[in-house]
Amino acid sequence: MIKSFEELNAKVAACTAQMNSKIDGSNGKRAVLLCGGTGCLSSNSAEIQAKFEEIIAEKGLSDKITVNKVGCFGFCSQGPFVKIYPEDTLYRLVQLEDVEEIVEKDLIGGEIVERLLYVDPATKEKVVKQDDINFYKKQKRVALHGCGVINPEDIEEAIGEGAFMGLKRALGMTQQEVIDEVLAAGLRGRGGAGFPTGRKWSFALASVDDEKYVVCNGDEGDPGAFMDRSILEGNPFAVIEGMMIAGYAIGASNGYFYVRAEYPIAVNRLRIAIKQMNELGLLGENILGTGFNFQAHIRLGAGAFVCGEETALLNSIEGKRGMPRPRPPFPASKGLWQKPTIVNNVETLACVPYILREGAAAFAECGTERSKGTKVFALGGKINNVGLVEIPMGTTLRELIYDIGGGIPDGKEFKAIQTGGPSGGCLTKESLDEPIDFDNLVAKGSMMGSGGAIVMDEDNCMVDVAKFYMEFICDESCGKCSPCRIGTKRMLEILTKITEGNGTMQDLEELEELGRTVKANSLCALGQTAANPIISTVTHFRDEYIAHIVDKKCPAKVCKNLMQYSIIQDKCFGCGMCAKACPADAISKTDYTAPGKKLPAYAIDPNKCVKCGACIATCKFKAIVKK
Repeated sequence: MIKSFEELNAKVAACTAQMNSKIDGSNGKRAVLLCGGTGCLSSNSAEIQAKFEEIIAEKGLSDKITVNKVGCFGFCSQGPFVKIYPEDTLYRLVQLEDVEEIVEKDLIGGEIVERLLYVDPATKEKVVKQDDINFYKKQKRVALHGCGVINPEDIEEAIGEGAFMGLKRALGMTQQEVIDEVLAAGLRGRGGAGFPTGRKWSFALASVDDEKYVVCNGDEGDPGAFMDRSILEGNPFAVIEGMMIAGYAIGASNGYFYVRAEYPIAVNRLRIAIKQMNELGLLGENILGTGFNFQAHIRLGAGAFVCGEETALLNSIEGKRGMPRPRPPFPASKGLWQKPTIVNNVETLACVPYILREGAAAFAECGTERSKGTKVFALGGKINNVGLVEIPMGTTLRELIYDIGGGIPDGKEFKAIQTGGPSGGCLTKESLDEPIDFDNLVAKGSMMGSGGAIVMDEDNCMVDVAKFYMEFICDESCGKCSPCRIGTKRMLEILTKITEGNGTMQDLEELEELGRTVKANSLCALGQTAANPIISTVTHFRDEYIAHIVDKKCPAKVCKNLMQYSIIQDKCFGCGMCAKACPADAISKTDYTAPGKKLPAYAIDPNKCVKCGACIATCKFKAIVKK
């Protein structure tokens, strides 16, 4: 049990020395670190770890080599990862069959297994160390501090990386001083709206009541988003510490983590962290002898996107249906069980220990004038380097997509990036050199959101993209208010009509009018932002909508009803593989034999064709085209 600042200092010194010796090898051991994030675990990372342990034990090297799992390395498209200390060698795309070679060549022979190194696509050079890979060069880890370094299920490793030093400093300050520090850092909520965190805390501190609460919003539901999940999986101690600092600042003694049940690894590691902190006396009664009492609890969400809205989330914790409440009153005055409550998302709380540990100035030294610090993005879609990135505010979209993301695969042309998930909008190549911050993205017709960033190329149909997000919004609308419940359904019907080739110019006018109406009259942010993908795609890609409506064509050849598959008969060798692959029996032999070919060509019956694409995938001669 740690009962005082002095005992915490002693523990920190011991754990820091232990972590340093693990990294620099001064303990006489080599360390094998494996990514334990969801992505790598789905690619057999746990089995790879077990194989390392088995082979190392068989060779009698268990006293010389340690094997440990850590959180997400971020570079998800290159996982599973294995990192070797003290050399700092990073192997990627490691498979079970590679383990013995790594043990024999590297751990025993001291020779790098070069075929498992990352190869820079521009220079074709093999890169040994993580920090030398372009994907990592422009990143700065604040919210992701400790992820990919510590074992997320070992509190001593977390302490060795600076955990609870921010809490220690906070407990030596007054509540207002803690809030002033957060205000001076310029931290804005990373959950979407970007409201100043310190101001939210100030409102809750000023509310007088016998009980107050801190709630961590881990209900991450945007398609393609996995920022909060990765932070909870990689360093749950940092988020708990941030919650405790928030609790001390406003006078709360209980905190609730609301995490969706689809994140079992994050939930399990959170539970382990809470248990270990209670055992060490860092949660519970009279923490560090200061008289501060705090306990953390976990509540699981059922995956309703609307519960990302703070008042719907509070209803869900209370056991009610997850539906937004009218505001005011705001949660800071009447929140959980009608008590003053602050709701911050995972990334926001993960930044708080850094601010208290390193100081407000250290956090605010990067970023823009109105958007300080860093932001975590889940970078996905048509991008070479899919993964989790944390970049200073003010980094341009071009740097994010091309320097960090590695550009668009197969030399395709960049078309748009959707930021903010279903609540955001599309930004085009005209915005590539715009700095990323809260206000600038809104000014350009999008938003920061929680940090999803989906890249699209020339093969994406923007009308279909808008339809995809509207389908999601319709499914996730709670139905409480008519503008959202009815308006989103009508917008989806119009989008469907347009993508099926039945739209009119009047439909396009009605779509825009509906978008403005739903935005202005919906009860919560889900409905208020529901039309953003429509508004932004109509603004930037109006010609695509017109092509669907007037020309009855989909320029990107995505919308099935507007496509036609045909066989270029002079290219057809008559092998018949396309006909065998066709599930609709829409392909048959013709009487025509192309010059230089021995067998009759085939043709597609457009009335039978279901446009599944099986024929194109099967044809080796590229004789089948979409029109």
